[in-house]
Amino acid sequence: MAIVIVCPKCAKRHKVNLDTVKEKISLGKKIVARCKACRHRFPVQLDTLINQKKERFQGPKTTSPRKICVTLSKGGVGKTTTAVNLSAGLALAGHKVLLVDTDTQGQSSYGLGKKPRAGLSELLTKKLAPEECIVRARKNLWLLSGGKSLTEIKRIIDRKNFGAEWTLSEAMNKLDHRYDFVIIDTAPGWDQLTVNVLFYGTEVLVPVALEVMPLHGLSEFMKSLGAIQKYRKETVLKYIVPTFMDARIKGPAFIYSQLEKLYPELICTPIRYSESLSEAPSYGKSIFEFAPGCTAAADYKELVRKVTLDKSALL
Repeated sequence: MAIVIVCPKCAKRHKVNLDTVKEKISLGKKIVARCKACRHRFPVQLDTLINQKKERFQGPKTTSPRKICVTLSKGGVGKTTTAVNLSAGLALAGHKVLLVDTDTQGQSSYGLGKKPRAGLSELLTKKLAPEECIVRARKNLWLLSGGKSLTEIKRIIDRKNFGAEWTLSEAMNKLDHRYDFVIIDTAPGWDQLTVNVLFYGTEVLVPVALEVMPLHGLSEFMKSLGAIQKYRKETVLKYIVPTFMDARIKGPAFIYSQLEKLYPELICTPIRYSESLSEAPSYGKSIFEFAPGCTAAADYKELVRKVTLDKSALL
């Protein structure tokens, strides 16, 4: 049975017959591969090869993942912070999670301390196979990064005459069955890539900073989402996550009370203001790694419990 090994230095793909290394596997010897293209030597993880072979025989999973879009047209409300920490929390709870960054700033990679050589752009253009675009960020957590190259992707989508809104779905449907959750981080504003995210995802999570302008942004977003739902009824707003809750001042508490009255079934426990949330990305860490005892970590744990419907998660 042939499997594919990718050189970590030059990304050259090599087909290898797993049967040829069975003897070394049984003897427990360490296997080191040499790339024929760049001559780079690198260790091969045998357990990964064996699992790849098993997947070929067993076939893909038939169950679909839960696909959660973290989005709001307004910037500065904590979308990336929420996407990264929700993904990290779900992974810590034992779920297989893929975090997809559709923002040209690529902040999700930065927040996890990763510098991927490829990502969503290469997947959508089919320049590389999914295995070469997705990087493992943590145990149970994988990353499909964004970045400046997505600017060209937006132009490609805009030039399509038919089915432009399904571009992301067509690429993701071939690989998302490997995960329990797919979390999609979006950019501020409203463009074709955001439309693609909402046509792909089924659950919408909206972070709303407890300030007047983001509240106005939520109202505008609801109108735009309604337009999408005329064609895509599967996409449903399920969570409104208040962010930047600061008990020292009256404003945030008042706005939170208004949100509770307007959306009682959708409102989540607010994420309390914490300096650790702004510091953690500079260290490439989630809030659970950087400051596991802080109030924000406790709040994101509560969000994981609400999303998973598991009250014992991360206790």
